Amino acid sequence: MKFKYVRIQGRDLAANTMHAAGIFSMCVRLIQQGIMDEEDAALWREIDSWFATELPFPEPCMNKERVVCFFKTENTELMLKMLNPAMWLLERYEQPFFMVYTNTPGEIVYEDDYQIAVRVEDDIPIIEYHHEWTEPE
Repeated sequence: MKFKYVRIQGRDLAANTMHAAGIFSMCVRLIQQGIMDEEDAALWREIDSWFATELPFPEPCMNKERVVCFFKTENTELMLKMLNPAMWLLERYEQPFFMVYTNTPGEIVYEDDYQIAVRVEDDIPIIEYHHEWTEPE
């Protein structure tokens, strides 16, 4: 199956969205918490600067709306190449992360050539599900 979108995210929730924090937030958090050393923080600032120069900053993000962003897989080769050092930083500081691929991210409220922003639902229902293994016959 070919997927349209990819997001790199961690386990911790972002306070503003209550959704898994993305790679940018994860790296910034390591700097803000004084975990990342200065040399690595300088590397992160170079990565972040490249993205700030090359990609539009989604308007919903500027407005601090409750959105999460995904890269378009059709244009991610360069994005992922530029994010490889950031993923290395996350591994270096033992921060688990996941690459989430999807075709159905939710309601798209922003789109450009490289990325989308998806509105985070306010009232996501929590469904309890109890599974029991079927006994072998």
